[in-house]
Formats: sequence, structure tokens, C-alpha cells
Amino acid sequence: MKSYLELSKEELLQEKASLESEYAKIKDLGLSLDMSRGKPGNDQLEISLPMMNVIHSGTEYVSENGIDLRNYAVLDGIPEAKRFIAEMIECKPENVIVYGNSSLNIMYDQVMRGMMFGYMGSTPWCKLDKVKFLCPVPGYDRHFAITERMGIEMINIPMSEDGPDMDMVEEYVNNDESVKGIWCVPKYANPTGAVYSDEVVRRFANLKPAAKDFRIFWDNAYAVHHLYEGEENQCSILNIIEECEKAGNPDMVFEFCSTSKVSLPGGGIAALAASKDNVADIKYQLTVQTIGYDKINQLRHVKYFKNRQGIDAHMMKHAAIIRPKFEMLYHLFEEEIATREIGTWLSPKGGYFISFETLEGCAKRVVGLCKEAGVVMTAAGAPFPYGKDPKDSTIRIAPTYPSLEELTQAAQVFVTCVQLASVEKLLSEK
Repeated sequence: MKSYLELSKEELLQEKASLESEYAKIKDLGLSLDMSRGKPGNDQLEISLPMMNVIHSGTEYVSENGIDLRNYAVLDGIPEAKRFIAEMIECKPENVIVYGNSSLNIMYDQVMRGMMFGYMGSTPWCKLDKVKFLCPVPGYDRHFAITERMGIEMINIPMSEDGPDMDMVEEYVNNDESVKGIWCVPKYANPTGAVYSDEVVRRFANLKPAAKDFRIFWDNAYAVHHLYEGEENQCSILNIIEECEKAGNPDMVFEFCSTSKVSLPGGGIAALAASKDNVADIKYQLTVQTIGYDKINQLRHVKYFKNRQGIDAHMMKHAAIIRPKFEMLYHLFEEEIATREIGTWLSPKGGYFISFETLEGCAKRVVGLCKEAGVVMTAAGAPFPYGKDPKDSTIRIAPTYPSLEELTQAAQVFVTCVQLASVEKLLSEK
């Protein structure tokens, strides 16, 4: 197919008429398909169900330190669960606090603690005139929702395939005391799939914050979520906690993780890793908040997965299910988008999303056309603070939840909508 950029006005009008006819036929199908959220599909949930049966009798509800897990006790996680999480994200067990099932809830709590109580004796942010967070974009909409809800000013930081623009990060963090944090998804970033380079991680660790209570919110959500075997070596990232220690900034990072897309999203375990002083400060706050989290579920995960090798083997089962979905999209986009020069995308080697870039000014139109045709997409603008994409071009695609058959149908609708919106855009410029 000839590039749309080379078509004359008459050729574009002919293409528009053809696409409108095709779009009308799609609308008549009465579709109801969803590519809006990064949820595991039902077949992915099935592979984790055996873990529900790994504890068989009352004598097994005892931790290795002799605690009866059916009762109150243990604020920060049973020892074997802390070891399990530490192995998953490659840190020390003493750096880990194991919570309930939601890492998002932990992140919300940590921002709230900064607002209400301050970190390790620092002034609570609610008593300051201005609080700012840096937000790599495109990024995770739920991160931005937390800081927006708290009334924190958010500042866009452009992303590349290696991570955030570190010149901008350093300029803000090292010179502006009101900058208190930055959101990061360092591996298979949501939604671009970017993997932070060693240089980027080291530059993070060597920041010299103007604010002594500045924290890196390191959401390592996709630490083990590879699409291809062997990618855990090719797409490895430096350990941020170790790098911060080396740089003399041990307290500067909060690392978050969970098994939500490893085991069951509604029944996983989530954790925070940080310096021993941060851990002590958080545990002091937790003593008022809770008596402890679900220790039986922590034990269930340890008994089922056993170790990092068990996690990696399980994740290859997930990869076998979702990899064909990603590859189908890549192939379709190459045939129907690249040839027309009307969009670009990254091809991540892990994670749960694809970040698609339309021609400037077309994202909202594409998402709106998809909705009218019965395909729900993530809202255009969602990967940016306040839902405002400066170029109106980024669309986050979530391929995992639909079946391959449903996804193929939804993707074909999406491609038609991209083509139609692009022709409309180009005609408006003729």
C-alpha cells in the first residue's frame, strides 16, 4: 500500500470513502470488545489455580519461625515470604515488607505518609506551600491518579527506550526542593515497554536532591514478565537499592512489586523494598494501621512457587499464552500501519502493553471511532498527568485480556479507525 503521506487530495478522498464504507459494516456487527485494561485473560488465571490447594492441614499453617499463621502476628511478612520476594526482585530479605495483594495500595499509602507524616522526621508535605512529582511520559495512569488526588503538581518528563530524560530529572531534583518524588516503571515500562539502561539507573542512584525527603517510587511491576525465554538476561536492569547504597543515597528509593500478574490479581502478594531506616519508619506507621496481612496467602505463594526458578517457569506459561497476541498485533501493524506511514509503536519484549503513536492530533479521534464500533480502548491521554497528551497521539493498547480471536477482531477494527482518522487529518491539511 502506498504511503498516505504521498496521496493526492483526490486519492485521499477515495480512500476516505472506502474506509467509511468499511467502518459502517463494522458498526453493523454490534461488537463488544475490550482492550482497555492490562488484565490477565481467563486462560492465564487457570494456570495459577493449583496454588489454592497447596496447604492441606492445620499442621501446615505454621511458619518456619513457629508462628501459627491462622492467628494474629507478624507485621512485615513471614520470613519465607520476605525471602521469596527478595529473590524475585533481587534484594535482601531485611529490605522487604510483605503486605496484602495490591502494590498500588502500598504506593498510595507511601504518598499519603509523605503528605500526612513526612519521611523519617521530615516536614509533612501537607504543611508545605508546594509539592511536585516528576512523571515520565507516556506513563501509568494510576500513578498519576494518586498524585493528582493528593493535589501534588505533576511535571512531564519525556521517555526514551532507555528510560526518562535524565538531564531533565537531574535539573529538577537537584535544584528544586519542592520536587519530592518521581514515578518509575523501570522494566517493560507501562505502556512503552522501555527497559531502563544501566546508565539511567546509575544516574538515578547518584541524584543529589535538593529535598532530603525526595524519593524514587520504583514500581518494578514487570520484573519477571518476559515474553521470550532468555529475556531475563538480555533485559536485566541494575538493582536500584544496591546502586543507591553505593552512591551514598540508601534512603532515596521505595521499590514496589507484586505477584498480581504472576499468580492471581485478586489474590497475590505485594511488597515494598527499601533501606533499613525506611523499613523501620514504615513499620512504625504500620503498627497503627494494621495488625498484619494475610500470612496464609504468603505461605501459599512460597509453597507453590518455591523459588525464583519456580516463578520463571510459571512465567513462561503466561508468555506462551500472551506472546501470540503481541506478535499478531506487530504483524498487523507492519502490514496496515507502517506501509501507510500513519503510526509508530514499540515492540516490547515483556510486560503487558504496547504504546502506539498516531499522527499528531488523532488519538482521541481513533479511540472515539473504536468506541462507536464496539471496541473499548484506554482513554486517549490516560498515559499523561491530568489526562492531557500534548500531541494527542499516544494510545495504550492492552492485548492480554481478550482471547486471540477476539483480539484479532478488535485489532482489525483499531487499524481501520487509525486509517480513517489519519485520512481525515491529512485531508484537513490539504
